[in-house]
Amino acid sequence: MSTDASARRPPLSGDVQDVLADPLRLAEEYALLRDVVEGTEAAVSILDTQLRYRYVNPQMARMSGLPADAHLGRPLSAVLPGVKRSDEVLRKVLADGTPRQLVVSGRTWADSPYDRRVWRATYHRLQDRQGRVLGLVGIALEVSGRRQYVDELERAHRRLALLDTAATKIGTTSDVVTTCTELANFVVPELADAAGVELRLDESDVRWRAPQGVLRLRRTALALRPDLVPLAQAAAKPGQLIDYQPGAAIRQCLETGRSWLRNRITPPEWRAVAAQPELADGYIAAGYHSALVVPLIAEGHVLGSLSLARASGSAPFSRDDAVVAKELAARAAQGLARAMRFSREHTMALELQRSLLAEPSRAHQNLETAARYLPADDRALVGGDWYDTLSLSGGRTLLVIGDVMGHGVEAAVAMSHYRSTLRALAQAGLKPHQVLRHADRMVAESGFDRVATCLLALADPRDGSVTYASAGHLPPLALTFDQRARLISVPVGPPLGTGLGGYASSTVSCPAGGVLLLYTDGLIEHRDEDIDTSLYRLTRLRLPTTGPLMRIIDKALESLTPEGTDDIALLAARLECPATASISRTHGEL
Repeated sequence: MSTDASARRPPLSGDVQDVLADPLRLAEEYALLRDVVEGTEAAVSILDTQLRYRYVNPQMARMSGLPADAHLGRPLSAVLPGVKRSDEVLRKVLADGTPRQLVVSGRTWADSPYDRRVWRATYHRLQDRQGRVLGLVGIALEVSGRRQYVDELERAHRRLALLDTAATKIGTTSDVVTTCTELANFVVPELADAAGVELRLDESDVRWRAPQGVLRLRRTALALRPDLVPLAQAAAKPGQLIDYQPGAAIRQCLETGRSWLRNRITPPEWRAVAAQPELADGYIAAGYHSALVVPLIAEGHVLGSLSLARASGSAPFSRDDAVVAKELAARAAQGLARAMRFSREHTMALELQRSLLAEPSRAHQNLETAARYLPADDRALVGGDWYDTLSLSGGRTLLVIGDVMGHGVEAAVAMSHYRSTLRALAQAGLKPHQVLRHADRMVAESGFDRVATCLLALADPRDGSVTYASAGHLPPLALTFDQRARLISVPVGPPLGTGLGGYASSTVSCPAGGVLLLYTDGLIEHRDEDIDTSLYRLTRLRLPTTGPLMRIIDKALESLTPEGTDDIALLAARLECPATASISRTHGEL
């Protein structure tokens, strides 16, 4: 029978016959191969056709953190649930015998200095001499260090790209609410599933003052992942005031000036760190599991906070997330500080301008006036353009139009100074050119460093005359009853505040049945256009002189289409002049 079996057995090669004939040599070769497999720094494993471990070498056991015996007979998912590997690739190797490489990553039971362990593995098919598939052999080398280095470079690149993008999307206006909204909308979904921006209140305003020991903030902006909107009914809405309990996350952040981060927050913890315990129910219902709060600090002042949250389906916050959020908050805070400063100055300037540019003071009954002031644009502070009317003795009315150099609170303050000075001098009974001369000297001697152009028009309906004096200002425009427009020639002296003097007055007839229009340069000036061309465009206006004066002003603005790069002040006057002979005389300091 053995003879028959020997006859059916394929003949052995000479080398195999030699080995079988020498058991000692076989043992030596086996020991040598085992030393190689078990002494290598590579993790070697043998899997059966069901991808269950049949053998692991000592390095594989060390990397996994489990004894070798704990692997045998079990698949990877049961031994190391934190490690991800494409078993589909291994099944292809079993099917066609072509070796394949793949990347395996995750966390093992063994301690590691790396946040995420990564191996590069190669799998070969094992089969016996008859061609039966026995399983796979896998050889893996850990590349966590190199991978972490590459990951850190990629994260740094993404971080810089994110911050660069933020520079163009946050702080695009000088409006506080808009800046906060841009910040919240930017971090969702880039960094969080929900974001809120809370700002400190003006402590000098008694309307918002909180009780002693209570931190009160205003929720200025809120952004949410779309699917969280229906679940966020308990969240404070933009504009809402929030009082924060002791120990609240945002309160801790603002009191210390440092970021606050916590992951896997439990319901009891939410009730302790939320602004108020009752708000925690909304966070729990929305599935928020992690929170990050960073302070908004600019110019050494804590302006408020940026609060971020992640919900179900998102990973917890990492240290990198905290770094990026802190940098975003720092950059946004600079824009926010500028917006706050602009808001304060703009409010001050508006209040000052509003008080000074109320409707022109009561004129005499034979003179109708209307005025309009337009700032350069929504972002510009109120400027130094102004208009005024002043009733004088003898039925006369002084019309004033002026333009202080510059914009902002300083220009508005200078405008107030000029306005009050001109009023006082006019009340003293001086002629228009004398008013300008004294105003120029007084301003120059006071050391005031903002010059201004100004045009005075003294209307005297008793003889149908208007006396003009100009300090570097554009000439007035007469709109006649036949819808024609002409510039009135006025002697021009230097701007006020130079101390040069040299002003003159000229007296002409008032435009019978017409309208007198005084204006600042913002009405007509265009970039890259000569002033004479701009003035010529003004004379081509064809406007009716009947009807409300404000409608005439609106028509002038519509026809001239100012560029909006400078403030505009307009003062329109309609005189009821008696029929008189033509008047034309000049006097003053020529």
